[in-house]
Amino acid sequence: MLRDITIGQYYQTESVIHKLDPRVKLMGTLVFIISLFLGKSVWIYLGATIFLAVVIKLSNVPLKFILKGLKAVVLLIVLSAAFNLFLTDGRVLVHFWIFTITAEGLYQAVFMVIRLIYLIMGSSLMTLTTTPNHLTDGLEKGLGFLKKIKVPVHEISMMMSIALRFIPILIEETDKIMKAQLARGADFENGNILKRAKAMIPVLVPLFISAFRRANELAMAMEARCYHGDEGRTKMKPLKYQKRDRIAYISMFGYLAVLIALNVWMSGRII
Repeated sequence: MLRDITIGQYYQTESVIHKLDPRVKLMGTLVFIISLFLGKSVWIYLGATIFLAVVIKLSNVPLKFILKGLKAVVLLIVLSAAFNLFLTDGRVLVHFWIFTITAEGLYQAVFMVIRLIYLIMGSSLMTLTTTPNHLTDGLEKGLGFLKKIKVPVHEISMMMSIALRFIPILIEETDKIMKAQLARGADFENGNILKRAKAMIPVLVPLFISAFRRANELAMAMEARCYHGDEGRTKMKPLKYQKRDRIAYISMFGYLAVLIALNVWMSGRII
């Protein structure tokens, strides 16, 4: 289960998406997320599906690898679907015991599941095709205008980059500790919730110790290299837009414009 978490991991391969400027991919992810909240029309989600499928195809990242990241959030998806399915008022379709399924609830649940799945896939695709260093550079460069109002853009970008970099490291560390505890006779599968939670204590304690040790080592390494934040720093490979980046911008904003026009047209027909 832990190895199924794909957010924060980088998938090494050659593709058009990997070569794009990180600012383009950050903006593309934002545009895709906005498009998912434009409405609940089948046509809008069909457009989002086509857009996501094209990007996945261009990224050369296997669909299996992307879908693997959904296993870690299956419980969240199921809970969201259940709340929308049973707690939405409307025309009753099925009623049994204390549960009532309405047409509106079924409609909400389906779209909520699709939205969550697409959000996770889109976000995972950005981190799978962008290294942490490029992601930091893209965030810092893209949000550079906030420096005029004294927002510590470089520090925020650095913290996000370090957090993303630590996700796969901590997952691997947790997996090693759990295997070591299983070899010593620990049982994480059987028993009630309290027993399982108690069994996780021998995992959490060394995991926290390891995380604090790694954080301390990283801080010492940064101090040893005289790191003082953004002041006076230069880039070995400064970000520059290429022709493919401009084409990507035109494509993503064209996609968003089409969905907005479609949403307006559908709203007019409903009215």
